Amino acid sequence: MRRFLSQHKRLIFSIATLFALMVTLWETNRFLQEFKNEERNKMKILALAYQKLIEADDEDSNLLTLSSNILEKNHTIPIIIIDQDSTVVFHRNLANDTLNILQKARQYATNNPPIRLDLEDGDYQYLYYGNSSLLNKLTYYPLVLVAIFLLFAAIIYQYYRTGKISDENLLWSGLAKETAHQIGTPLSSLMGWVEILKIHHNPDIPVEEIEKDVQRLNMISQRFSKIGSTPKLEEKNISETTRKTISYMRKRTSKLIDIQLNAKENITGKINSQLYSWVIENLIKNGIDAMDGKGKIKIDITDNKQHVTVDVCDTGKGIPSSKQKEVFNPGYTTKKRGWGLGLSLAKRIIEQYHKGKIFVLKSKVNEGTTFRIILNK
Repeated sequence: MRRFLSQHKRLIFSIATLFALMVTLWETNRFLQEFKNEERNKMKILALAYQKLIEADDEDSNLLTLSSNILEKNHTIPIIIIDQDSTVVFHRNLANDTLNILQKARQYATNNPPIRLDLEDGDYQYLYYGNSSLLNKLTYYPLVLVAIFLLFAAIIYQYYRTGKISDENLLWSGLAKETAHQIGTPLSSLMGWVEILKIHHNPDIPVEEIEKDVQRLNMISQRFSKIGSTPKLEEKNISETTRKTISYMRKRTSKLIDIQLNAKENITGKINSQLYSWVIENLIKNGIDAMDGKGKIKIDITDNKQHVTVDVCDTGKGIPSSKQKEVFNPGYTTKKRGWGLGLSLAKRIIEQYHKGKIFVLKSKVNEGTTFRIILNK
């Protein structure tokens, strides 16, 4: 219920933000159109004043003064007046430009239709005008709003994605801890029965192997209990930890699977042994499934001053390049059975808990795949 309400609030917030921005863009566009119409009205008055200035007699001083004042008051809108013979007769407020005046006039005409001035004796002229500096600045305002919208959209997406990941993490950790809790009760009972079997020694019962599996089950329970909490990273011998994991897997894997380790004796790094072993197990099991129970798995461990690199290579079916990132997504699987959580869990352990990296280093269909793990020293 809480998750539903959280998603519901995010949806309402997203819709409200989008609606507010759309209204703002619409109002801004309407304002710009009104401002542009106002400038055209001013140009019509200026054209009329210019026409009266041409037609006025020298004795009509008041009309001459008024018309001149109207023309002189225009300091922001560039204008060009051209007669019927395409001769420039007047221009004002032109910025320095490489275009000649006639080209500039044609450029103005693409945005603002020229105003025709009908003069005496059938002559006529055209007044071309551009946008004022203020209108030019306001023209870019919608672009600023769109940029703000994209920023808001990115923030909303990140907010939604973070919330979704948080919900998934809660589900993961809750499921893991509940699994550990449920395993705990029968596991305690099994430990007790193992102790009884050791007391009543029976050579026909492989008590030592049973005890190893019970201990293994106990370690699995501890692994699940660590999901959702911050595991403790310690300086460990990664080579030895990997070797023990391989040894356990060999005894419980088909003889047709050859698992090899190539590593120096003492390669150390900051890890949580139980969780790291879990990753190696998952990669080995993934390789076994890809090879249909027959093939070779090779694990190479190398190090430098800063990092430890673990390569797990199998001779399985390979992964198409289009699927190499998708394989780490929860639920992705090519098997008829399974949850598709092994590689997703490995990625979570390496990248979130160990602050390292895990990825498909190389893969070729029907030849095999190499997964690479990079851990910090």
